[in-house]
This record gives sequence, C-alpha cells and structure tokens, in this order.
Amino acid sequence: MPDMQPLISDFVLKLKRRKVEGSHAVARQTAELLRSVVSQHRMGSTNQAAALADAIHAVGEHLIAANPIELAVGNTVRRVLHIIKEEDISFTAVGIEGLSVTAVSDDECDSGNDDRPTLSAAVLASHARNALRAPSLQTLLDDIPVSTALSHSSSSAGDSDGKTGDKSLKTRKLKHDVIAAIGDLIEEIDTCYDQISEQAVEHIHQNEVILTLGRSRTVKEFLYAAKEKKRSFRVFVAEGAPRYQGHALAKELVEKGIQTTVITDSAVFAMISRVNMVIVGVHAIMANGGVIAPVGMNMVALAAQRHAVPFVVVAGSHKLCPLYPHNPEVLLNELKSPSDLLDFGEFSNCMNFSTQDGTPLLNVANPTFDYVPPKLVSLFITDTGGHSPSYMYRLISEYYSADDLVVRRKSTS
Repeated sequence: MPDMQPLISDFVLKLKRRKVEGSHAVARQTAELLRSVVSQHRMGSTNQAAALADAIHAVGEHLIAANPIELAVGNTVRRVLHIIKEEDISFTAVGIEGLSVTAVSDDECDSGNDDRPTLSAAVLASHARNALRAPSLQTLLDDIPVSTALSHSSSSAGDSDGKTGDKSLKTRKLKHDVIAAIGDLIEEIDTCYDQISEQAVEHIHQNEVILTLGRSRTVKEFLYAAKEKKRSFRVFVAEGAPRYQGHALAKELVEKGIQTTVITDSAVFAMISRVNMVIVGVHAIMANGGVIAPVGMNMVALAAQRHAVPFVVVAGSHKLCPLYPHNPEVLLNELKSPSDLLDFGEFSNCMNFSTQDGTPLLNVANPTFDYVPPKLVSLFITDTGGHSPSYMYRLISEYYSADDLVVRRKSTS
C-alpha cells in the first residue's frame, strides 16, 4: 500500500505526539484510516479475506504501538478485523445460497417442483473438497482462480471465462461490503452520544441529585437530554484535580440552566449521602466489567458503594475493550507532567540533588487513570442500552473475534 503510507505515518505521528486524544476522536479517525486502507488494498484471486485482514493487522500494530494508552485504537482495529470475518462468512454463505442439499432416495425422485438446482450431499461434499484442494500447476501458470480450474474439466472455455469474471465480481463485492460495514461503524461512533442521551429520561427522575467527576462529553449530553425533557435535578461536580476539568463542565451545565454545585474531590465522601445517583464517563470498559477512568474515580465508586448509591457508567460501544486488566497488552496508566501539581519556581529549593546517589529528595507522581473493579459498578449505559457488568463479556463477544485479541501481523514464513 505505497499510496497509504504517508497517511498512516502522519496518523502514527499524531498519536505519538498526542495531537489526537479522546476515545471518540481516536476511534473515528482510526476507522476512517482503516476504511481507506481497505479501499486501496489490491485484492488477489485467492484468500481475499485473509490478505485483507493481514493488511489491517500490519497497520493496526503500528497504530496501537504509537499510543498504547488509547485503547480505542485497538478496539477499532479489532472491530474492523471482526467485520472482515463476518463479511467473509456472509460471502461464503451467499455462494451456496439457492442450492438445496438432499439425500437422494426412491421416494423423492418424483418430487421436483423446486426451480432451484438440487445437489446431493455427496456432490456438495465433493465440491467442498475440490474447493479446498491445492491449485494445479496449470492453474498457477494460467493465473486462473482455483474454483474455475476445478470446473474446467466439465465446462467449455467460454464458460470458464464467465466464471473468472464472476469471481472478480464477487471479490469486488466482498471489498465493497467491508467498506460499507466500516462506514456503519463510523456512523455508530458519530451517533453514540445521541443514542445514549435518549435513555436519560429513563434514569434521571424529578428532583434527584446527581454526582459526577471531571468532564465527560457523554455525561454532559446525557444531562442535557434530561434537562430538555423538563426534568428538574441538581448536579454535584467534583472538580477533577489536578487538571480541574470539572470546572469547565460546571460552567457548561449552568449555561444550560442546570443547578450545579462544584465540590473538591476530597469532599465526595462528605456529600455522597445527599446524592441519589453517580453518573460518570470512563476511558475504557474492560472484558471483566471493570473500567479505566479518570484518576479519583475509584474513590467516588467506593463512596457510592458505602452509601448504597448507584454508580452508573455511560460510554459508547467503541470504548468496549475485549482485553482484561491483567493482559500485557493493556497499559493501565501513564504519568502526566509534575507541573500540574507543583510550581517549579516555588519548589526549586526542594529539587536539589543532595543525596549521594544523585536522586532528588522530592518526587511527584501524577497518574492519569484509576481502575474501578466491576463489583463497584451498578449499571452500564451504552448506545445499545443498559447492561449489568456481568453482561459485558457477552456484548464484547458480539463485536470482537477471540483470535484478534493480540493485533500482530501473521508471519509469512
């Protein structure tokens, strides 16, 4: 794919430099890039689906390595690989559509009113074996598809040319169907906020008090939708130190006419007894139902459990990750700049390398994420509806294939 290499390299560079951040933006741009990869891929005469999947594996491996903390990249790559498998299965099923398999018997000789061709089980089995047979030398020299060469002995030369053209047509159809399915995936990512927001009125009731942490667009749209349905409620926003994204969310909620109270993160336990429900956004939903969320979220979840307050997670399907937290492919956290916590000018006298081994006396840890185990989550609200943590593995199995968990290009040796 020489034409695609500049686009791939440019997106890899953006991921490395954190020019693209946030699960929604990352997932959408990854899906668009992979759609272009499929569009530019040259389909061979055999093993089209396998070759296409190998190309996605090669690109996906580079994208995931560019920024491992953005799990939405790997999620999207695996979704596309699953799409290729599904379309290939559908493509194969269409190939035998209209053929009825029967076991020939004397009693059924006279019942032949069906216009569709009828094949015995033995004939179909023979055809299946021929389809799996290695191509002959003549086939390789003539560059004829295997299925065409197998039927050459019982058909004319003109009929063989027609089958070759039909093979090319089916190959283009497979590619077209994969591109269309990726387009549906992009539309699913784009509409996830609307699909989730439509469920707000079912979960937020009159005069309730909602608590959230930091700033999440999914949570914001969810609360907006409840307000538009004339629900009257109040929101406590924990500020989300040290980046204080909760301040921006509070301002946005007030502009929509929602009663909002900003609290410090350390005040969550003190205020949780007044709360009816905790609604938060997350970075990723793992296969066991646990979530990777902004730092401080585990404290909020523990406070909610202690006071029997429902802890609700709102997230789009592109955040569903088929990996478990203990998988080596999962990077659970990263450390941000210490400047978010300390003013280096004010603490410059504490930064002296005064120990014998040259290490500083003052260290600063500024993690980005928390891990919240599934036992602390009450409900997941996704664009496909509400689900309990125990159901997430079933939902994930519908989106991903088990053999695509590790995205790595298969060896050609």
